[in-house]
Amino acid sequence: MKPSNRRRKIVIVGGVAGGASAAAKARRVDESAEIQVFERGPHISFANCGLPYFIAGEIDDRSKLVVMTPERFWERSRVEAHTGHDVLAVNRKRKTITVKGPDGVTHEEDYDKLILSQGARPIVPSIPGVALPHVFTLRDIPDMDRIVKHISENTPKHAVVVGGGFIGLEMAEAFHHRGMHVTIVERNPNILPLLDRDMAVYLQNQIRRPDFDFKTSADAVAFTEAGVEFSDGTSLAADIILLSVGVKAEVELAKSAGLLIGVTGGVKVNGRMESSDPDIYAVGDAAETMHALTGARARIALAGPANRQGRIAGANAAGAKMTYPGALGTSIVRVLNMTVGLTGMNSAQAAKAGFSFFTSLTREHSHAHYYPGAKPVMIKLLVEDGTQRLLGAQVLGEIGTDKRVDVLATAITGKMTVDDLETLDLAYSPPFGSAQDPVNTAGFVAGHIARGEISTVAPETWKPDGEFLLDVRDTDEVVELGKLTNAVNIPLGQLRDRLAEIPHDRRIITYCQKGQRGYLATCLLKGNGFENVANLRGGYIQARLNGL
Repeated sequence: MKPSNRRRKIVIVGGVAGGASAAAKARRVDESAEIQVFERGPHISFANCGLPYFIAGEIDDRSKLVVMTPERFWERSRVEAHTGHDVLAVNRKRKTITVKGPDGVTHEEDYDKLILSQGARPIVPSIPGVALPHVFTLRDIPDMDRIVKHISENTPKHAVVVGGGFIGLEMAEAFHHRGMHVTIVERNPNILPLLDRDMAVYLQNQIRRPDFDFKTSADAVAFTEAGVEFSDGTSLAADIILLSVGVKAEVELAKSAGLLIGVTGGVKVNGRMESSDPDIYAVGDAAETMHALTGARARIALAGPANRQGRIAGANAAGAKMTYPGALGTSIVRVLNMTVGLTGMNSAQAAKAGFSFFTSLTREHSHAHYYPGAKPVMIKLLVEDGTQRLLGAQVLGEIGTDKRVDVLATAITGKMTVDDLETLDLAYSPPFGSAQDPVNTAGFVAGHIARGEISTVAPETWKPDGEFLLDVRDTDEVVELGKLTNAVNIPLGQLRDRLAEIPHDRRIITYCQKGQRGYLATCLLKGNGFENVANLRGGYIQARLNGL
């Protein structure tokens, strides 16, 4: 961009993901601008998502977490970055901010464009014992250092993590990696509340072990030197406690400046990341933007959206015309042997938004089953009725989860349908995938449902009501794993020879272990004149997860 006679001055409050990205992009757009960043903490930009992995010992060099220093920022981008500087006020009429430096002295700094990137702080519940020295939150490197110091000096054996969201799960894994017995405490009925309940229960079943457990539907009422006390009168021993019960947007500065605060508690911005004052932008965890699918106001506290919002705000502050389309909330977390990926909406969110939709569920191998190391990948799709458009996806597995959730996030962004998934041309070689990728298979199943080619029942909503339950698993599977109440076992390989045992005057519900053989049985029965037949989605596994 051609520089004007007067240098544009861009001031950014807060560094890390949003602020640092904004400063770097602003410099690329306007080489002549004066750009200043004021960060309250000791680091202008650090890898906050890497903190749990340093605590776990997987990252062994603390310096690698410092993404950018003030000196390097100046050398690379001619950005003046100030750490230890707290911005106390914004005067919109004078277009100045009041800054207190590390020496306690305050001064006024003028701006042409101001970008707020203050993030969010951990919520700390007001309950007894929250200030005890073995109770921690995790937001920045100083928090991380305190936790590591406590572990080093006290060698804790029992850890309690209060909150089963992303950070809570990452920290639970970190403590377990350090040899502790870990219990995750969650107020909701299951961990990762963004997952549909059946998926969350499956996850818990996969990662629960003697030294890694859960206490759900639980309210902590006090922390003591011995551990955590709960409203039901029970307690848990703990010599280290991590609070991860959510975050609150840091909007006090914006409020005092008279900027509009949205319904989600973040600074309300438009697609250009402008607040109610067009000379002030807001990005990251403290900004209320919109959901990319619904257009509803949303505050999505994730590093990816914060970086992209910062980039757009920085460009626009420097004179560009960029627009943020909103976020899907695509996210991923590893917990012990399992990885969970999410994108778009879950069932509760889709219902609340007024969508009419159905779900499908598949379990396929991460790569060719005959190549060593293949593991199941479980994919649950949410599909809009009528349009067959993807609304959301949840993916669980030991390996291969990351690339599937990214493909599905791209599909949702591209407004693709399940028909598109069926024909999606994805890379295949035995070590990496299958000729029909799990994403293709998810499309096949959802497509069958969408086109009415096969009738199904959803285990999360179906209640048995006099139907004939046909279990088509092998007999040894039934003996080992059990069966649904009143189900009749006829193995799929014997079904054609035993059709006389199937009634024509009742609805038939077929099922197998995970769904495929049940689907084949449904096709077989329909081909032999049985009209009222449906397959139980997800098979016996999913039925049990839903309490059937």
